[in-house]
Order: sequence, then structure tokens, then C-alpha cells
Amino acid sequence: MPSEMLTERRGDTLVLTLSEPATRNALSPQASAAGIEALNVADADAGVRAVILRGDGEHFCAGGQLQRLATVRLGERQDQARSMENLHGFVDAIRAFPKPVIAAVEGWAAGAGFSLALACDLIVAAEDARFLMAYQRVGLSPDGGGTWHLPRALPRALALQWMWLPEPVEARRMEQLGLVNWVSAHGQALAQALQVTARLAAMAPNALASVKELANRAANDGLREHLDLERDHFVDNLFDANGGEGIQAFLDKRPPRFE
Repeated sequence: MPSEMLTERRGDTLVLTLSEPATRNALSPQASAAGIEALNVADADAGVRAVILRGDGEHFCAGGQLQRLATVRLGERQDQARSMENLHGFVDAIRAFPKPVIAAVEGWAAGAGFSLALACDLIVAAEDARFLMAYQRVGLSPDGGGTWHLPRALPRALALQWMWLPEPVEARRMEQLGLVNWVSAHGQALAQALQVTARLAAMAPNALASVKELANRAANDGLREHLDLERDHFVDNLFDANGGEGIQAFLDKRPPRFE
């Protein structure tokens, strides 16, 4: 049975749960497609201020299902290439989504599950969570943006080590390297992620979206180009109603009420 993507509203937060506990929530093209659709709907819903991505049960995601891949190898190469577009479309959708996306990681985030966590804006990981670029163990190379995110977040040699000679990386080590933002107690990753989204929900959504777009663009922009983009976003946010509310609230010494 392929994994599915469950959706649940928790106040201002949309919780997406990758669900197929029997396979440690192995990714399926159907789940990735459902994730894309859920983000499209959430983008148009002003009541959703942030998204949490998690796995059902004790694990985040064990990556691709090898039994399915073994079957795919009996068919056409193009079929697998097309099915991967669902995963890559989901990664694209997470990065382009204008609202914060937080991964709440319990247990294993392996292979494409690791890549999927890296695609999120922030990561909360349980203290016993484990991250693994498992591809080389089965003679494969990473997908889901793993080879894009890791070399940007780590020294090249360390990124290559993790991808060439895969060994589990503990949550505390990930935190030390800046890849995990918060480490929670076992079973508390979702609860702590909800605390983070509650804080984010109190911020101006237009300003949050600006920061995400600027951060996404920073690695590829030249300085002058990026300064121009910062100027445009700053002016847009200054003249937005939330900018006026934020400044007036500061002057009035009261909490702002952003829309």
C-alpha cells in the first residue's frame, strides 16, 4: 500500500503527515502529489500561517520504497523519471511556498526523507532522531535535493562524506552544524514545532514571505542585484498595512496585531 499524505488543521497551522508506518513512511509518488496539492490550497488560505511536515508514528520518513523501485526497474526508465517529478515538485513547492514550513522529525529521516527535511525552512528533531543519506548503501545517488542542500549547508568534504560513506547523524550533531534548529524530547517534535508556528503566526505574513524569498535568492544573486531586491521588499512591507501596524505598535509600546 503506498503512503498517503494526511492533513490536519491545528489553529493557524496546517499539519501534513506522511503516513505508512509499516514502511517507516516510505515516500510514494501519490504522497508527494498530495503534498503539492495541500500546499497549493494552503497558499490560498489566509488562515494558514505555517505548515508542519511530519511522519506518522515513530519515524519521519525512510525514503523511497525499495520494493517499488525494484519493480520499476522492470519497466521503462522514463516511468521512474516521471514518478520522481512528484517528489521534486514537492520539494520545489516547499521552497516556493511563501509561508514557513517546519519539519518535525522523530526516528529516522533517511534517503529522500532526509532530503525532504532539508527542503523545509526549519527543523525540529527529537533527541533520538537519526538522519542518513542512505543511497550509496544500495548503489544509488541522492534525489529530492539532497545534493543541492547539503553542500550549501556544510563544508564540501563533509557533505561528500555523508553522501559517499553514509552513517547515521544524530540530532545533536545536526544541531551543532546548524542543520537542525531545535532538539526536543522523544515524541515531542510535533509539540515543539507547534510552539514555533505559534510564534511565527504572531509575525506579519507578508514580511515572513519576503524573508523566505530573499533567503532563497541569496546564494545565486550578486550583491547589487540582491540589494535592489531587499530595497523593493522593504518598501513593499513598509507601505503594507502590517508595516504601519508594526511601527505604531512599537511606538505605542504594545504588541502588534498583524493581519
